[in-house]
Amino acid sequence: MSNELLWFAMLVVNFSFILIAYRFFGRLGLFIWIPIATIIANIQVIKLVGLFGFEATLGNIVYATSFLVTDILSENYGKKDAQKAVLIGFFSLLAFTLLTNLALWFKPGSNDWASEHLQQIFGFMPRIALGSLCAYLVAQFNDVYVYNLLKRKFPATKWIWVRNNVSTMVSQFLDTIIFTVIAFWGSFELPVLIEIFWTTYLLKWVVAALDTPCIYYAKHMFKKNKIPEG
Repeated sequence: MSNELLWFAMLVVNFSFILIAYRFFGRLGLFIWIPIATIIANIQVIKLVGLFGFEATLGNIVYATSFLVTDILSENYGKKDAQKAVLIGFFSLLAFTLLTNLALWFKPGSNDWASEHLQQIFGFMPRIALGSLCAYLVAQFNDVYVYNLLKRKFPATKWIWVRNNVSTMVSQFLDTIIFTVIAFWGSFELPVLIEIFWTTYLLKWVVAALDTPCIYYAKHMFKKNKIPEG
């Protein structure tokens, strides 16, 4: 199976998990998804893959879904819950980074086989995490702010697609440029760095456009009282 087909399959799986979590666990399910997305994204982002003729980081789908989650929270519950989700994601990423790097300080046993591999994955994590933490806070709080600003100006349900896409696409531009510079500057040649930036942003842009039906469906379930309290 090609990388492109796998990419679309991963997109469907991510959207499905979010909607399932929301349907069965309500608001709590959305809060749970945020640390899942931030942690998995910061592991997957280490891997570079070929997509649509370009080279891009792998974690862009699952990370982009965190914007969908905060937009659903903003739409159905308000700004305060969306900001709470952002802080949960920040705390989760910070704890994950500290605990995984602390594990690298332990001397491996004589029968250990994993330390070298963990070092290769998590040894690069502090810089990845620093870029993620800075980009995450700026972009996510900007997303919540812009979404709620647009919601006040265009409150009708028919304008959800405008609120969702404009807030996410602007925020992800900020996110991608901050993360790329902090995480990868000096590790790749400038042309590769520029390619990573644009391909990562464009792929996030595609995710943002394709997740629009999900937020409408989440709104539909909420209005029909199909979402459990919590």
